Amino acid sequence: MKDIKKLIGSLSALEFSKMYNNDFLLTWEKTDQEVAAVLKVAEILREMREQNISSKIFDSGLGISLFRDNSTRTRFSFSSACNLLGLEIQDLDEGKSQVAHGETVRETANMISFMADVIGIRDDMYIGKGNTYMREVSKSVVEGNKDGVLEQRPTLVNLQCDIDHPTQSMSDLAHLVEEFGGIENLKGKKIAMTWAYSPSYGKPLSVPQGIIGLLTRFGADVVLAHPEGYEVMPEVEAIARRNAQESGGSFVKTDRMAVAFKDADIVYPKSWAPFKSMEKRTELYGNRDFDGIDRLEKELLAQNANHKDWECTEELMSTTKNGKALYMHCLPADITGVSCKEGEVVASVFDRYRVATYKEASYKPYIIAAMIFLSKVKNPGTTFGKLLENKKSRHFE
Repeated sequence: MKDIKKLIGSLSALEFSKMYNNDFLLTWEKTDQEVAAVLKVAEILREMREQNISSKIFDSGLGISLFRDNSTRTRFSFSSACNLLGLEIQDLDEGKSQVAHGETVRETANMISFMADVIGIRDDMYIGKGNTYMREVSKSVVEGNKDGVLEQRPTLVNLQCDIDHPTQSMSDLAHLVEEFGGIENLKGKKIAMTWAYSPSYGKPLSVPQGIIGLLTRFGADVVLAHPEGYEVMPEVEAIARRNAQESGGSFVKTDRMAVAFKDADIVYPKSWAPFKSMEKRTELYGNRDFDGIDRLEKELLAQNANHKDWECTEELMSTTKNGKALYMHCLPADITGVSCKEGEVVASVFDRYRVATYKEASYKPYIIAAMIFLSKVKNPGTTFGKLLENKKSRHFE
C-alpha cells in the first residue's frame, strides 16, 4: 500500500489553482503541472479505494452524461468516477428530450444543470462540431450561473470530441507512468502511434491526435505512422512539433509501419479515418445528404482494404526494443481471427498484452474523477486530509 499522506504532500508542490471551477476540454490547454496534478489526484483516489477509504466529497448532486457516439469504457468510467465522488448519474437521451422540438443548446444546458456538478460529453463524429458544441454548453452554464439561474457552475469534461480524447490519453499516460516508473522516464522513449487496418468505417481521429498532443510533452520520441491519405489535423501536428521542441524530444512522421516499430519502446496501432474524408462527411451531414454519406462510407472501406498489411504482427513486434515493446490500445481492438477476419492486431500479440490493455483502461475512472475533483475542490490537500480524518469506510465487511 502506498502512503496516501506522502502522495498528498507531493500534490501540494504543484501549481494547479486555475483548474478550480474550470473545464477539461483539451490536454494541451493544461500546463505540465496541471497534467501532473490530475495524475497525482487519480493516484490518491485509487489508493483510497484500495485502502477502503471513502472519497465521497458530495452528499448529493448529478453528473450528466451525453453520448452522441457508442461507448463502453468511457461511459462506465464516467459513471464510476461520479459515483466515486458521491454524485448520481443521469444520462441525457436527446431522443427523449425536447432537443428535437427546437430547444436551443443554451436552454438544454441550463435545464439539465439545476443540480448538476459535472457534465460529460462525447461528440466525436463530425469535424468542427464536437469541441465547438462542448464550448457552447460550457458558455451557457457559465452564463446561467452568472445570471442566478444555476446555483453552481457545472464542470464540463470532454469524454471525446473531434479533436482530442483527453480522458483516454491521460489514462494512457497514467498507465505509462506506472509501467516505466515515473513520467520522467518517458524521456528518450520511442513511441509509435501508427494507423492500422480496420474493416469498419469512420473511426475518430481524436485518439491518435490525443496521443501525439500529449506524449510529446515529456521528452519522448513520438512517431506518427500512416499510409498516404490518412493524415490527422494539421493544427494538432503543429502542437506535437512544438511540444517536442520544448521538451527535448522529437516528433516525426512516416508512411511505413515498420519504420515506426523499429526499436520502439511503446507501440499504439490504431485505425482512424482520413481527416479530409471526415471533413467531407461533416459537409454531407450538414447538407442532410445521407446518400452521399453512404457512398463515402463505401469509398473509405475500399480505401482501407488497400492497406491490410498495416497490421500489428509478431514479426513487427520482434523489431521493437529488445522485441518487448509495450503494446497499447484504447479498446476495443479489431483482432484478426477473433473480432474480425482481418484487423489491427494478430490474436497472439493481443492475447499476450490483453491484461496490460485492461489495466490501461482501468485508469480512466480515476482520471475522470481527478478532473472533476480538481475543478470542484479549491484546496485538494485539505479536503483529502479531512477524508482521511473521517476514516469512513467505502464498504463494511
